[in-house]
Amino acid sequence: MQKVPFIVFGIFILLGLSDSVFLTWEHYTLTSIGCPISPWINCLAVTSSKYSEIFGIPLALLGSIYYVFLFFFLTKSKEKMFKHFFLITSSFGVLFSIYLIYVQAFAIGLFCLYCLISSVISFLIFGLTFYFFGSEWKTLVVDSFGYSYGYIIKPILFLIDAEVVHTNMVKFAEMLPKSLLKLFKFIFVNNYTNLKQNILGINFKTPIGLAAGFDYEARLTQTLPSIGFGFQTVGTITNMAYGGNPGPMLGRLPKSKSLLVNKGFKNLGIVETLSRLVDKRFVYPVGISIGRTNSVTLNTIGKSINDIATAFKIVKKSKLNNSFFELNISCPNIIHDLGINFYELTNLEKLLIAIDKVNPNKPVFIKMPIDQTDNHTISMLKLITRHKVKGVIFGNLQTNKKHRTLIQNEVNKYKMGKYSGKPTFEDSNRLIKLAYKNFKDRFIIIGCGGVFNAEDAWVKFTNGASLVQLITGMIFEGPQLIAQINRDLSYKLSKEGYKNIAEIVGINVN
Repeated sequence: MQKVPFIVFGIFILLGLSDSVFLTWEHYTLTSIGCPISPWINCLAVTSSKYSEIFGIPLALLGSIYYVFLFFFLTKSKEKMFKHFFLITSSFGVLFSIYLIYVQAFAIGLFCLYCLISSVISFLIFGLTFYFFGSEWKTLVVDSFGYSYGYIIKPILFLIDAEVVHTNMVKFAEMLPKSLLKLFKFIFVNNYTNLKQNILGINFKTPIGLAAGFDYEARLTQTLPSIGFGFQTVGTITNMAYGGNPGPMLGRLPKSKSLLVNKGFKNLGIVETLSRLVDKRFVYPVGISIGRTNSVTLNTIGKSINDIATAFKIVKKSKLNNSFFELNISCPNIIHDLGINFYELTNLEKLLIAIDKVNPNKPVFIKMPIDQTDNHTISMLKLITRHKVKGVIFGNLQTNKKHRTLIQNEVNKYKMGKYSGKPTFEDSNRLIKLAYKNFKDRFIIIGCGGVFNAEDAWVKFTNGASLVQLITGMIFEGPQLIAQINRDLSYKLSKEGYKNIAEIVGINVN
């Protein structure tokens, strides 16, 4: 702790302790020294009343103990845990003081001057914690929310069908009033200058974004900035609407830290989705993810390419104020793909030629698979370099049901679908590193998959990602996770001597 706060708090704590010790002495001796008597003030009447004890313990003695603990936590406040104990204890002091004032005013009908002095000191100490430790209060509130989510909220939500929870929580978040969003912004959002980047002319206040697959109905572009996200992707959206694959479309694998995903590009279709977005003002970068409609009518590669290109054309014509596009070629849950895929180089070439002709007026990132060999991934990336694509995202879902991170008795509960979260982490990191090593001067890389904390994000940045996306981590850890990652990234950058997040991009490769 800095010298000035320590001295200021120390003075008030010692004053409060002296006052409480004196009141304890008055209680036991049934005397009153220096306290005037008036129709409203009588110290002895208060300190000797039936309200002056709890379970036979004088309130003044409890006050003395409170100040002793407060001083102890103050002396240890260089450690985060004890600083939090100091803040929590100061808040208990205020609540205790409010109770004492209430009892004096409405139960006894008289005030004790020295008791009021102790209450004023408690209020001053509490108020000064916000002046000296405002950021620590935010940290305490954010982390407390995380504990509440982990031990209370999540166990309840995980008793309910995952798709039901997702659908209703998204709708609930969409309807949150502006006043509550402002409160969330105050708590969860900070101005971390060392996390700010300008990439491809787009300003990112933080490098942590929401991946495609969560807000595919475009409901949360006005909500998510308030919990610390630096950007988000809406989608994946397709030219035609799709109601989703036969259920279950979502499932949970808690031990594997994974979600079973089987939506198959469930979405409202590009036209309906745009109707929700065109009149919106975005306070952070919003991307639109576009993929092939999950329909049996697209039975040729030509029809599939035209379907994707048409969606791009509609967005371009709409004048939507999005910052970038994602081209999702890697969803493994398209049940009506009829064997058509864009991993095959000839098909990928034809698709990218069509997108080049559309000439989207915003940067395009390709959402890549993580189940291809390194050699084939390199071949795909070499092909992509010949086109107008600005970046790649590694990556999509884990398709290997036998992956070593998956607990098999959890996998066996589901017949269809693929896996998000921790099972994607290693493959995503490997391919980020591969892409950065070979194409760092050509592509901006976005890392996606298995990010549950700042250390996970750090690995992706140091492997070559300039930005990081997540979904599953937020579902398992809570919506405060984004604020925690931003905070911890900023702290680690400063601690290790970096001025900006961009400085660590690819350092594990170089």
